[in-house]
Parts: sequence; C-alpha cells; structure tokens
Amino acid sequence: MASETPGYFSHPFDRRTSIGVMVGGVMVGGGAPVVVQSMTNTDTADVDGTVAQVATLHRAGSEIVRITVDRDEAAAAVPKIRERLDRLGHDVPLVGDFHYIGHKLLADHPACAEALAKYRINPGNVGFKDKKDKQFADIVEMAIRYDKPVRIGVNWGSLDQELLTTLMDRNQAEGSKLTAQQVMREAIVQSALISATLAEEIGLPRSKIILSAKVSQVQDLIAVYTELAKRSDHALHLGLTEAGMGTKGVVASSAAMGILLQQGIGDTIRISLTPEPGGDRTREVQVAQELLQTMGFRQFVPIVAACPGCGRTTSTVFQELAQTIQNDLRANMPVWREKYPGVEALQVAVMGCIVNGPGESKHADIGISLPGTGETPSAPVFVDGKKVTTLRGPGIAGEFQKMVAEYIENRFGMGKQQVNRAVGQ
Repeated sequence: MASETPGYFSHPFDRRTSIGVMVGGVMVGGGAPVVVQSMTNTDTADVDGTVAQVATLHRAGSEIVRITVDRDEAAAAVPKIRERLDRLGHDVPLVGDFHYIGHKLLADHPACAEALAKYRINPGNVGFKDKKDKQFADIVEMAIRYDKPVRIGVNWGSLDQELLTTLMDRNQAEGSKLTAQQVMREAIVQSALISATLAEEIGLPRSKIILSAKVSQVQDLIAVYTELAKRSDHALHLGLTEAGMGTKGVVASSAAMGILLQQGIGDTIRISLTPEPGGDRTREVQVAQELLQTMGFRQFVPIVAACPGCGRTTSTVFQELAQTIQNDLRANMPVWREKYPGVEALQVAVMGCIVNGPGESKHADIGISLPGTGETPSAPVFVDGKKVTTLRGPGIAGEFQKMVAEYIENRFGMGKQQVNRAVGQ
C-alpha cells in the first residue's frame, strides 16, 4: 500500500538553507516545499485574455504566475487583472516582469505597484552606464515602499556587458587562466550577487530578495547555480531559459533542474517550454509538477504506474485504460484537492500482463492486471495489497474506473475522515 504522507515527501538529502521570502501568500525558500511557477504569453493589456490564461495556469497547479509589464497600457491593466482574478477565486500571486523602463512604470502606476506580489528586475537591462544604478535603485525603493519582494533575474542573453568586459580584461591580464565560458559563468554569478548587495545597501531586507541566473545550456546552468548556492543564502529560482520545444525542452530542463534539486539547490522552479503553435500553456506546469513528484519532493496528482508494453501485450486496452485513468485524475484534481484531502498520495497501477501485473498492482493502492496475449481473458483487481475481485468481459475498463472512484470516496471522503478522527485513527 502506498504511503499516506500528504503534501510532499521527506527527502533523504539535505536542502540548502535559504532565507524564506513571502510572495503574496506563498513562501519561497526557508525550508518550504519547492514552488511551481509559470508565465503568461498574453498581451497583459488584454485584461480578458490575461485573466483567462492566469486562471488556467492556476487551475493547472501554478502557485505563482508572472506577467509581462512592458508599457503603460500593461501597467494600467494589472490592477484590473488582480481584481478580476480575486473575484473568480484565483488568489495566485502575480509577478511583474520588468525590463528597461520598470522604474518608470512602477512610479507612474502606483495601483500596479500595489497589485503585484513581486517585481522581477533584470540587472542587465535595468539601465545603462550612469543610469543603471539609479534606475535599479528606483525599482528597489518602490519595492521597499510597497513592501514587495524582488527577484533579481540575471539572464545570459542580456548579461551586463560592462561587467563581462571587466572580467574578460582581468582574465587576460592574468594570463587567461579561465576559458571564455568560465568567465561568462562568473559574470552571471557576480551580476546576481552584486545586485543583491546593492539592493540590501538601499534598504531592501534579505527576506525580500530572490535570485535567479538563467542560461540555455544544461552544464552552464548546473555550474552557475552550484556556485551561486555556495556564495549566497538567498532563495533561488531555477529555470533553463530558451529550453526549446517538445521533448527537447522537457529533457533539457529536467536534466538540469533534477541535478540541482538532488543537491538541495532550488526553492522555486519554472519549466520554460516553447509551446507548439496553438499548444496548451499549462504543459510547463504539468512538467514542473511531474519533475518534483517523480523525484519525491512533492505530490500533486495521483500516480498511475503502467508497464511500457512488450510482445506479451499486443492489445492496447491497458494503454488506453492507463491514459484514461491518468487524464481523469488530473482533470478532477482542482475539485478533488478540496473534496478529498490527501488524494494526491493515491497510487494506481494499470498493468498489461501476468508477469509484473499482479505484483505491481499489489504495491499500489488500487491496481488492475489486464490479460496479455494468450492469457486468460480476466483481470484481477487489488485494493490495499489484497485481491478483491476479478473483472471479465468487454466492460473491464469502465468497471475499474468506477472502482477507482469508489476507492477515492471511501478513503479520502470527508465522511470517512471524520469517522477516523472520531475513533482516534
């Protein structure tokens, strides 16, 4: 029988100690579970479209959503978006993504500054030459005024060129001890740390600062965040920028962040996938959740174990049933999280033949072993490790779906939990 531990699993490796930062009502760092976040791709000035996408991302499980604030029309729309989301019951924190003129937009639109839960600053384009520190300071002072945290988000594609040039010149003067790639990595780390120090000198508390240092190559990301984690105790936002589309983006992000998370590095993550034309934006949320759940850090959706299939499973029935069960569980989670507390811990097995089917099904909370090629056309069902029935005939899939629903109601339903509390279980 699967573990009943709710929320997230204990992890055998130590998490890096970081300073906790409250973003709206969500704690990032400070030992809190790793937070999943995402970003819209709508024109923020389009209130209806942005509200709809934020709501969709929130329903999918995004715990923080970032929106672009790039001009006056977008800044003016932010408080309207916040008000509309609140009326719809979506209390997800909104992060304003500022580039180039964030200092001006926050000053000119105080309602926007108030409505946002966090400001993202890119030290590579907050200003240039003599204007850089002044414009950076202006945004930090706005964060102090409105009691908001900031994410100092360095990105290798917009890296501070003055800092990079300084480090390149210094390396050359010292006999080029470092490669150009190593210098670039050091520039990214220094940009984040120097900016954090400057923000603190201006008066922003350490408990209001999150750092990120995004690059597009897996080995660079691992190296940069490993170094950043050694030299800072700020909460860290992980993300592989420009990860790409489809399988490539999923694999690259998972490889990089999986290694860092295993080392205890990372307090919040975003999987930056390029969606297919007309594709579902929630895919990045699902991948982030599955990464954390697969690694045993958190639980979001009941797990469906299913075999990959082989020559013994020429029928596609078990594949179709596994997909149906998984899709049904994910689709119902927004309601079930409230109706069935702890349902995230559920484990279901849908197996395709007698070799591993019964054993895998016994280890799940509820499992079915469908007949393989040449096997008796029957499907034993196991509940909490015990065989409870054998299904036969063309209605096996529908009957098992019904059994899963009944199991969830019986185990996680409020009535059952109240009885358990009453008898001290």
